[in-house]
Amino acid sequence: MKRIKCLKDYEKCKDCGFCLTVNVCHSIEECSGCLSCYYACPYEARLLINEDIEPLEFIKVYINDNEYEVPRGITIKRALEYIGFKIGIYPHEGILQTPCNTGGCWTCAVLVNDTLERACITPVREGMRVNTDVTRKEPLRIVHGPEPHSVGGKATPWNEKKRHGFVEVAIWVAGCNLRCPQCQNFHVTYDNVTKPMTPSEAARIVTYYRRLYDVRGIAISGGEPTLNKRWLISYFRELKKLNREEETRLHLDSNGTLLTPDYIDELVEAGCNNIGIEPKAVNVETYMHITGLKDRDLAKRYLETSWNAIKYIVDNYAEKVYLGVGLIYNSKLISIDEIMKAGEKIASIDPEIQVCVLDYFPAFRRKDLKRPNFREMITIKRLLNEVGLKCVIVQTSIGHIGP
Repeated sequence: MKRIKCLKDYEKCKDCGFCLTVNVCHSIEECSGCLSCYYACPYEARLLINEDIEPLEFIKVYINDNEYEVPRGITIKRALEYIGFKIGIYPHEGILQTPCNTGGCWTCAVLVNDTLERACITPVREGMRVNTDVTRKEPLRIVHGPEPHSVGGKATPWNEKKRHGFVEVAIWVAGCNLRCPQCQNFHVTYDNVTKPMTPSEAARIVTYYRRLYDVRGIAISGGEPTLNKRWLISYFRELKKLNREEETRLHLDSNGTLLTPDYIDELVEAGCNNIGIEPKAVNVETYMHITGLKDRDLAKRYLETSWNAIKYIVDNYAEKVYLGVGLIYNSKLISIDEIMKAGEKIASIDPEIQVCVLDYFPAFRRKDLKRPNFREMITIKRLLNEVGLKCVIVQTSIGHIGP
């Protein structure tokens, strides 16, 4: 059996402390090959060693009250795979979903000795008792915030963005299924140490801040909020109970990769009435370059799902959901020609859709990026207007410029 081990690359390490404070190893005694630190290190200071384990040393564990022998030194996720459990990424695909694999989203939570724990980063131990049925426990998720926002997200209506003061309060949740090297929010995305919250805890806190700041909007962003479906649906249901005012916006900001029609239906039923989707690109190769994904088939599926979600919302929830679409621009990541193709694709669905273009700047592992200047972003706005889009907003170094 081969096992991947992750070692520190001391030549690249900058002693930034990220692996001591934000994304912390849960297998200190012996690397379990979870790769959380490999994905999270801002300076890519991790080496992967693919080693043969001969002879294998086995330990006894109990999965759903059945006794198994599994290799020592692996994660619960890998132990479940070893004994034949199907592991998925999309909701309801497999006995367990592990979309982030860095410990932030808690989607892969299992009961370990009757306590919720993350299968993707937790190593197996001799005699450990694991139960994959967690329905009797409230789901958990790492949450940052709430904080008031003066601009909002890609689906915050432009007529609200123009107002002075705050327009919404937002929380950001950890964990993402993409590996964007220029992640603009990596301190949240890769956090696996902050104490997690239940949906009701998060909903109560953010509702308090909505009233404190007297705003219409409550937003959730990340990371990627849609990873932990049970948590997110419960969160919106709780928000709906606590915020009965008709004008309240319950805003989801998503990359759209998991937003299948049935998922969208459940979100709307739960109370979500404001959705932002960021497909980022049109071509799969460009999408892979932006997101850091290596698996082309998975990247293609993610990209198609996000574009299909835009059309599904327009076709089925035009009167119920305010929709915003996010694109990105940086000449090192995407061409102007492809931005125009994306604009044409959106206009063919509905030219009235609000489109927000983010000017990606140096962050995380792409510190060599140069932020697009004001003139570049105004050019992007003009070109998108020319392909038929009526409501285009561009993020610039001096603020957001709208219709």
